Amino acid sequence: MKKIVEPLLNWYLENKRELPWRKDKNPYHVWISEIMLQQTRIEAVKGYYEIFMKRLPTIESLSKVEEDELLKLWEGLGYYNRARNLKKAAIKIMDEYNGIFPSEYEEILKLPGIGEYTAGAISSISFNKKEVAIDGNVMRVYARVMNEDIDVSDLKVKKEIGEKIKKVLPEQSGDFNEGIMELGEVICLPNAIPKCEICPLSKYCAAHQKHTESSIPRKVIKKDKKEEYYTVLLFICNDKIALHKRSNGLLKNMWEFPNIEGKLTKKDILERFSTVKKIEEGIENTHIFTHKKWYMKSYFVKTDILFSDYAWVSLEEIKKEYAIPTAFMPFLEYLEGRLK
Repeated sequence: MKKIVEPLLNWYLENKRELPWRKDKNPYHVWISEIMLQQTRIEAVKGYYEIFMKRLPTIESLSKVEEDELLKLWEGLGYYNRARNLKKAAIKIMDEYNGIFPSEYEEILKLPGIGEYTAGAISSISFNKKEVAIDGNVMRVYARVMNEDIDVSDLKVKKEIGEKIKKVLPEQSGDFNEGIMELGEVICLPNAIPKCEICPLSKYCAAHQKHTESSIPRKVIKKDKKEEYYTVLLFICNDKIALHKRSNGLLKNMWEFPNIEGKLTKKDILERFSTVKKIEEGIENTHIFTHKKWYMKSYFVKTDILFSDYAWVSLEEIKKEYAIPTAFMPFLEYLEGRLK
């Protein structure tokens, strides 16, 4: 691993992508980008990051933002607890650190929503601390360089790799961490043939020398996701649309279209809502969460009564003010088409 440090740093400094959060080492910028990049592709994050920073340019502004507005800024990124934890952490920084982002790894790790990887990334990139930031990209590069057939989902293995990499961290620890992650994202690819012919580490890579790069690291067999079925009710009354705030479970406290667990027929809906004027089958959507898969079928339902259980808002209000989870976005687009 010592041999890869210099060529990796040289490659990164010459080839790193121009990304909005790389314009400086500001810990607030690094922090927000790292949280956004969890479970989300870089290209998708760029636009969100720019809009977020325009509205919430400082830790103080993040600490004071209303939750509904924060979730609207986060709309489409998913995993909304990430956004809620950002605000909690911002409040903690304002209260306990006078609004100044802590520079020590151990203090960063205490902030809500920040784990070992994110703390390592921020402390190394923004404060040049010799801390590792181990993600899937780093583990894959390590496994191939060392030709070790490891299980990258094993937390014990992750910790062991972190300890080994920490021993070879250079003074430019932030550049090293970003470089090895960048290499894993654009060259040492996970689900495609790695681009060994242009890799700066190929002559040091044991897997490349032994032609095992395509089989290392070991592919982890994923467990089947739990399947759930929902009937989504797109209630319309005098151009107002019914929304409901979820009280528990996945998407807790998020605005959604009213829905009932199970596969309901038109007859089932008419029995539950006797004042319905018109009901038509709408679109279907399948949404995949980390551990669950939702099968969702919708009905376009017209009614004369504003049911008291719901908030009734216009389409424009939804688009401007209410954060709709990604799982329900296709139904919003369907309604937009129907109500034009």
